[in-house]
Amino acid sequence: MLREVIVQAWDSLRRNPARSLLTMLGIVWGIAAVTLLMAYGDGFRTLMVRTFQNFSKSAVVVFPGQTSEQAGGERAGRRIRFDLADLDAYQAESPLIRKICAETIRRVGIGYQDRTASAPVRGVCVEYGDIRNEVPVEGRWITRDDLTERRRVVFLGGWLKEKLFSGRPAIGEAVTIQGVRFHVIGIMDRKLQFGNYYGPDDRSAFIPYDSAADLWNARYPSNLVIQPIAPIYEEKALEQLRAALAKRFNFNPGDKRAVTHFGTSNLRPIIDGLTIGLQVLLLFIGLLTLAIGGIGLMNILLVSVNERTREIGLRRAVGARRSHIAWQFMAEALFLTLAGGAVGVGLSYAVAWVIPPLPMLSGLFEDTTGKGDLVLAVQPLTVLASFCVLLVVGLASGMIPAVRAARLDPSEALRTE
Repeated sequence: MLREVIVQAWDSLRRNPARSLLTMLGIVWGIAAVTLLMAYGDGFRTLMVRTFQNFSKSAVVVFPGQTSEQAGGERAGRRIRFDLADLDAYQAESPLIRKICAETIRRVGIGYQDRTASAPVRGVCVEYGDIRNEVPVEGRWITRDDLTERRRVVFLGGWLKEKLFSGRPAIGEAVTIQGVRFHVIGIMDRKLQFGNYYGPDDRSAFIPYDSAADLWNARYPSNLVIQPIAPIYEEKALEQLRAALAKRFNFNPGDKRAVTHFGTSNLRPIIDGLTIGLQVLLLFIGLLTLAIGGIGLMNILLVSVNERTREIGLRRAVGARRSHIAWQFMAEALFLTLAGGAVGVGLSYAVAWVIPPLPMLSGLFEDTTGKGDLVLAVQPLTVLASFCVLLVVGLASGMIPAVRAARLDPSEALRTE
C-alpha cells in the first residue's frame, strides 16, 4: 500500500513539473538560508572563542590597590604592594592555585640599529608563557636557565618584531632596552586577543624577571598572574589568594579596592552573551525564511486539492479510504521537502566552499596572517539540525492540505466541475 501511495504522489508531481520545481525552490532557499546562517554563527563563535582563549584558557591577573575600609586598627587608604619574597607563602595558603607568577612591567624604548619603538617590557617567570599562551613561531620561550643565570634575552611579540626588524631575521640579533643589549631568543606567533593590560601581548617584549630587576626596582611586582588547578576553580582560587593577601596586609578580604583583578572569568560571559545572542538571531532569521518556504508549499498543495477534487471523489467512490488520500498528499509534501532539502544542503556546501574567509577581525588587529578571518564551514551537526527542522516544516505544511483532501465528501466531490 505504501508503494502505491508513493507512486501516485510521484505521478501527481510529475504531471506539473514547473509548479513542483518552483515549490521546491522555496524549500531549497529556506534550508540553504538556515544552514548557511547557522554555519556563519558557528564560525563567528569559533573565532571569538579562539581570540578570547589567546589571552589564556584560565588565568587571573591580580593588581595591588588601596584599602577602602578600616580593618585591624589600620586606616583606610593604605597602598598595597606585593612583595616578591612572599610569593611562596601566598601559594602555600592557596591550594587551588597551580602557579603564581610575578610580573613587573615598564613601558620603555626598544631599539635595533636605527629603529626604535616604545613598548611594554614585561619581566616574567618561566611558567608565564604557558599560563598566557605565549606561543613562539620562531625560536623559543624563556627557560629556567635564563632566569637563574640572569641572561639578557628577550622574547618579542609578532607586531613588535615587524616594527623593529620588518622582514629581516631577528633570532640571535641584539636589541637595546634602556641602553642594555638583549639577545632575541624567540618571536611570538601573531596573537589576536580580547582583553589585555598595559598593552597587547603582540606589541610587548618579555624578559626574565631577574633580568628586569637589573634594569629597574622589581622587588614589588606590578601584578601577579595566577593559574588555578582547573578553570572551574578560578573564582575560589582568587578568594584564597585574597584571604592570604588580607592576612599579610591586614585588610578586610571583602575590600574590593584593596586588590583588583582581571581574568578569563570576566571575559567569558561577554563572549558567550555576544556569540549566543547572534546565533539565536541568525537561527530565527533562517527559520523564518524556511517557514515562508513551508507556507508556499502548503498553498500549492491546497491549490492542488482544489484542482483534483473530482479525482479525489472518484477514488473515494471506488473504495479509497480517507487515510489513503491523506497519505498521498503527505507523501507529496515530504517528497518536495526532502528533495528541496538535499538540493539546499548541497547548495550550502557549494556556497561555503566558494566564499573566501571573511576578514572579520583582521582590520581591528592590523593582521595579515588570516588569524582574524571568519571561515564559513558547514558542520555535519548543523546539517542534521537543519534536516530535523525541515522534516517538521514538511509535515506541518502537508498536514492541512492532506486533512482537507481526506475530509472531502465523495458525492460532492464527484459533482465538482
